[in-house]
Amino acid sequence: VSSQPLYTNSRWIVNSKGQRVKLTCVNWVSHMDVMLAEGLNHQPVDAISKSIINMGFNCVRLTWPLYLFTNDSLSSITVRQSFKNLGLFSSILGLQANNPSIVDLSVLDAYKAVVASLAKNNVMIILDNHISKPGWCCSRFDGNGFFGDEYFDPHLWIQGLTKVAITFKATTNVVGMSLRNELRGPLQNVDDWYRYMQKGAEAVHAANSDVLIILSGLSFDKDLSFLHQRPVNLTFSGKLVFEIHRYGFTDGDTWSADNANQACGEVLNDMVSRGAFVLEQGYPLFVSEFGADQRGTNVNDNRYFNCFLGLAAELDFDWALWTLVGSYYLRDGIVGLNEYYGPGYAETRPHKNFIAAAIELGPCSEAEAWSYAPTKALIVLGTYFCLQADNKLGQPAKLSMICSDDGSKWDIISDSKMHLSSKLQDATSVCLDVDPNNVIVTQTCKCLSTNDTTCDPEASGSK
Repeated sequence: VSSQPLYTNSRWIVNSKGQRVKLTCVNWVSHMDVMLAEGLNHQPVDAISKSIINMGFNCVRLTWPLYLFTNDSLSSITVRQSFKNLGLFSSILGLQANNPSIVDLSVLDAYKAVVASLAKNNVMIILDNHISKPGWCCSRFDGNGFFGDEYFDPHLWIQGLTKVAITFKATTNVVGMSLRNELRGPLQNVDDWYRYMQKGAEAVHAANSDVLIILSGLSFDKDLSFLHQRPVNLTFSGKLVFEIHRYGFTDGDTWSADNANQACGEVLNDMVSRGAFVLEQGYPLFVSEFGADQRGTNVNDNRYFNCFLGLAAELDFDWALWTLVGSYYLRDGIVGLNEYYGPGYAETRPHKNFIAAAIELGPCSEAEAWSYAPTKALIVLGTYFCLQADNKLGQPAKLSMICSDDGSKWDIISDSKMHLSSKLQDATSVCLDVDPNNVIVTQTCKCLSTNDTTCDPEASGSK
């Protein structure tokens, strides 16, 4: 964990010593109608801040609505009154029990208290302008989507960004500001994107030159492709980061309706061509929203998530998981609506990485490092040992110092690039898999037919 200032060095986020600082964040929703960080009716704010670190995150993407900092009549009401106005009387009781020091603060001061708690507990903070008018995000026609929409006055937006930058300038754990979430809607266009995002970036940097400036793309933050032809033009350097979002539902029912390997290849190519290419341009990439249904019953999400994690491991970008919360005070008119992308519905469900360990699948932190040689051999780094297929299906793969025969060559054979295939002595093609005891074995390659839309690559025997 590092406090500000952070900088960018080509595609990396670094500290003042030039050492990499990887943002491994979780989103904490604070932009909804009540204008208070979710969950404070269930736990004290310091307990939540401590739990974020204990869960392995080092950072929070804390959302905020523009009007919280630009509309005095909204920002000055107390938390208690905000909840009363929405009829959330049971939540008030929970707030009084768990956060008595917050319940009678103004909603603006309550937001500051949450930031202070995160900073005190050594959590880095990305302040994300999620929306203008408080409420759930996002739709194409909610009036919050693009510059010039009903609730999105670009001049007011710049005033709000400036105020936030100044307000938290002394909070050293505020390491970045994400200027606007998921630009979208019928008014969106590239010229206005450059016009206003560059103005917003300059305004934030002028108010607080220490924070990272994080810019989102178009089409619900899926598309930065316009940067291929036209770079951002700013007066400062060493602070610019780009962000994108991706979920299973981003691509409709592609994951459950199509061949999973083919879908993985297509979606990853799209993510790279429309977003992740900025890494090659020399800018850090912050995937500031991704996640999956934690109940484990959503086939679309399950397939997407395994594919996404493969790209995350390969590109090593910075990220923020959606979301910390398990339910909302009020969302879509429903009190206490469950958030199935939150940790309250987490299940123990391992995601296989079939070359993560030497011979047995194990924690990445305890595993040997491997390289994929030009000869197509999988070699344990620092050794002469390579992975070799046994001569029978279903048998464990083994280590060998003979790395030139067919059984030691592993070809990438699917669109997802997650099938590694070798050949047995009888020329039978096999793929890597894991047995019920977490032992790496070789099995018949599956899920390769583009006509097969039901096969699950994650299931045992399908690698």
